[in-house]
Amino acid sequence: MPAASDTRTNRGETRLRAIAQVVSVAEATSFLLLLIATTVKYSAGHPGGVRVLGPIHGGLFLAYCATMIALARGRRWPMSKTLLALGAAVLPIAPYIVERRWLRVPAAGHSRTPASGSPTSTAAPTPGTAPGL
Repeated sequence: MPAASDTRTNRGETRLRAIAQVVSVAEATSFLLLLIATTVKYSAGHPGGVRVLGPIHGGLFLAYCATMIALARGRRWPMSKTLLALGAAVLPIAPYIVERRWLRVPAAGHSRTPASGSPTSTAAPTPGTAPGL
């Protein structure tokens, strides 16, 4: 039977992952909207969107970085993965990829390989076939 502290740690890690998913998608979306608002500002002369979305995106950027650092510490990510997750914040759609590849819980019967991040079946290979093909 798991200890009570293990259950609390599991719940806390699950909650942190859920928060990281929401913040990751929100940060990427705000970045895209800010890029659109910037285009409108310089092409049509309407800076209102940048005035509104700039601070929102800034807050979400900081929240994204904080949640990625907390998640990396809790999951003991290697430094390279942590830096990639943080670097994703400066690319417009990269946080969507981080959310999809590293933050989602794999479907039942599938696991993610650490090297590629792609789903693989946990079933035994069919006789006569090479594993992983």
